[in-house]
Amino acid sequence: MTEFIALMDSQPWLFYSLSFIFAATIGSFLNVVIHRLPIMMKREWQQECHDYLEHNENIKLDPKQLKPILSALRAPQDGYPAKYNLIVPGSACPKCHTAIKPWQNIPVLGWLLLKGRCGHCSTPISSRYPLVEALTGLLVTVLAWHFGATSAFAWASLLTFGLVAMTWIDFDEMLLPDQLTLPLLWLGLLLNLNGLYTDIYSAVIGAMAGYLSLWSVFWGFKLLTGKEGMGYGDFKLMALFGAWLGWQMLPLIILLSSVLGAVIGIGLMLSKRMEQGSPMPFGPYIALAGWIALLFGESITQWYLASLA
Repeated sequence: MTEFIALMDSQPWLFYSLSFIFAATIGSFLNVVIHRLPIMMKREWQQECHDYLEHNENIKLDPKQLKPILSALRAPQDGYPAKYNLIVPGSACPKCHTAIKPWQNIPVLGWLLLKGRCGHCSTPISSRYPLVEALTGLLVTVLAWHFGATSAFAWASLLTFGLVAMTWIDFDEMLLPDQLTLPLLWLGLLLNLNGLYTDIYSAVIGAMAGYLSLWSVFWGFKLLTGKEGMGYGDFKLMALFGAWLGWQMLPLIILLSSVLGAVIGIGLMLSKRMEQGSPMPFGPYIALAGWIALLFGESITQWYLASLA
């Protein structure tokens, strides 16, 4: 391992190339996570509703009314196979169900070789797939440039994989899965036991302050307007960054995410892609702001303080 790290340090171009290829390959799997995890979660909620209605004696419904409800909840209504998880079934065309060949799954290149269409029925394949793969590869390549061949790079790459998946899921479903946010939150605290990104005191305070900061905004907005301005997943995502980077980075992340959200939201409204008053996920902007803070947070903070002097 020591010799491998020494080789990567002596040949940066090789390290960057391998980082991109590996991350783009993970990006291909992230496409599966982005699509399938929300479906799996909805099925889990559906099963919980079924069990609640079936076993709760306080439900005052006529058996004739309850039976079709239980029947509908028992069987998935999403059009996907009964056994559906991140591994099974294998990737296939959603229209003709032809299995995707290994060479067609090569990140970015496979989509280009297919010219963005199914090789069997010519159904268009969304450009999101190569976009996620290329973006994941580029983000991890930037991490490789910033951290070098270190443990900080490896764990930051894992965090980046989670952020990419959460960003697209939130865009699609207005949802930040606990299955992604909570493990990464606890991982941040664990890594900082040895001060990998910040000291453990700052990490613990950061996790608490990150959650409570948006939780307070949520309840203040709800009391004033009677509406919910954001979801609980946003609180957990902010807590995650507090655990990884410490409480000192939270003001920067909140400021950056607010600016990014405002600029992109205004741009979408001006381009008629979003109507004024339409709900907009906030998680992607927190994720982007937190990722920027991971790399450049200290430099941005120092620049800002110096500009005030």
